[in-house]
Amino acid sequence: MKFVKSVRYEQYEQYEPEEMLSRSVSFFQELKRRRTVREFSSRPIPMEVVKNCLLAAGTAPNGANHQPWHFAVVTDRALKQRIRQAAETEEEAFYGGRAPEEWLAALEPLGTDEHKPFLEEAPALIVIFAENYGLDEDGNKVKNYYVSESVGIATGMLITALHHCGLATLTHTPSPMGFLREILERPERERAFLILVVGYPAEGVEVPDITKKPLAEIATFY
Repeated sequence: MKFVKSVRYEQYEQYEPEEMLSRSVSFFQELKRRRTVREFSSRPIPMEVVKNCLLAAGTAPNGANHQPWHFAVVTDRALKQRIRQAAETEEEAFYGGRAPEEWLAALEPLGTDEHKPFLEEAPALIVIFAENYGLDEDGNKVKNYYVSESVGIATGMLITALHHCGLATLTHTPSPMGFLREILERPERERAFLILVVGYPAEGVEVPDITKKPLAEIATFY
């Protein structure tokens, strides 16, 4: 068995309790400002910023360090148009009878429907793929572990990084999403996890007036 060499962890930074508290409050306030938007400006975004945010997402913890993700960044207008057309076809079936009434009732207050213009209007789509298995140097299959959990953590870190840099996002999950692998010509070992729409909010955009659960409802201390 080949073991990974260990090195001393020298990047860790420790803070005094007062600074820890200050940093936690500041970070909470920053993330509290984050909102999902459904209307985007077509203004181009700096791709170097996106690349750095992807590198940040790539630092996420994951099963056996196999890093079972791939981020397909789509800015080509024709490709975005194809993705929108395919997604709306699936969404029409979803809203037209595929989805249970209970699900549609839960979505109704948010005003969503089968029309997804943001897929074409936003300057960038990041299609996040989960790798069911990897390949070694000889092309043999290598099992990946905790794939959904690992990709979910990386996605959350990506959303946070983009928000930190001043970009808005929207998570979109048309069902099924097999068309994404076909359009982007990704290998069969990958499955689409979600589409992350990225850009600047459209001028005057509005968001639902919603609140988040208080700490007492989301956490228990033993």
